[in-house]
Amino acid sequence: MSRIGRMPVVIPQGVEIKAENGLVTVKGPKGTLSQQVGKDISVKIENNEVILTRANDQKEVRAQHGLYRALIHNMVEGVTKGFEKALVINGVGYKAQMQGKKLVLNIGYSHPIEIDPPEGITIECPSLTEVVVKGFDKTVVGQVAANIRAKRVVEPYHAYGIRYKDEYVAMKEGKTAGK
Repeated sequence: MSRIGRMPVVIPQGVEIKAENGLVTVKGPKGTLSQQVGKDISVKIENNEVILTRANDQKEVRAQHGLYRALIHNMVEGVTKGFEKALVINGVGYKAQMQGKKLVLNIGYSHPIEIDPPEGITIECPSLTEVVVKGFDKTVVGQVAANIRAKRVVEPYHAYGIRYKDEYVAMKEGKTAGK
């Protein structure tokens, strides 16, 4: 049996979960999220816990068992605590700032790059070289952070560009003088 799939998801105070016709809906203080669950996985809610069981032991169904449990756990965590991704900007003259709800990046192009956050996502700039993406949907937070990072990927010689705060950049050695 899946080690992750068999663990119950504890429902915290203030969170409401409904499971009907393969659709799991989680409602909490920060928002509402929904996830379609595969037909081979059944979802039961009892004693303030969500328990997932699978119909058979096929490899594909075993994989889905852990996947859907993890997705439901992330939804519960998202509507209670929320998620955030931190980005760091490195480069001469590179900076980020907020103009209203828009993020404006000056990252070495001839023009500033403006990014409008989607619904449910907030972007903050604690300093000129830091960007924090926050929201209650883990996949959307990760995608928005990845889209910001893709505007100027870190180059390996000087480490100029946008990277995640906890990302390691493998540096390359520059040219050396010949013999």
